[in-house]
Amino acid sequence: MATYHCPNCGHEAHIFGEGGVRAEAEKLGLPFLGALPIDLDTRIAGDAGTPIAAGDSPMAEAYGALARRFIDGGMA
Repeated sequence: MATYHCPNCGHEAHIFGEGGVRAEAEKLGLPFLGALPIDLDTRIAGDAGTPIAAGDSPMAEAYGALARRFIDGGMA
């Protein structure tokens, strides 16, 4: 989880910092698979037993893209 987008005003906040995981992956020579925003719908779907990735939404697409990079060995 990388960023938080305020649902009221759209402000994007990097509440866990920014770029640290990417930098560490580069330092270790590992692929950086991606960053996903903190998303309430993801939590709600998981609590309901249906992963957000199983749906049809921008978040599902983001998880699908991350999975594709993982399958492809980290290649974007």
